[in-house]
Amino acid sequence: MAIRVNLDLMVVRRGITLTELAERVGITLPNLSVLKTNKARGIRFRTLNAICRELDCQPGDLLEYVKEELTDGEENDEPEA
Repeated sequence: MAIRVNLDLMVVRRGITLTELAERVGITLPNLSVLKTNKARGIRFRTLNAICRELDCQPGDLLEYVKEELTDGEENDEPEA
């Protein structure tokens, strides 16, 4: 399972720079870059709320589920239902 962050697409659509967004949201540029490059392991709802507020978007505009194929030796970290 992978959650893709489409922050780069949203900032282009809104005509805002990452630096400007970081200042408006109150997050450091390096931390925002971690989100943008899909290297983040999580995001606080407070941060997600602030980003959505500044970009005038919904969380679903930023986050996308992408199903990944498991390779040999990898385990699914999701509990079975």
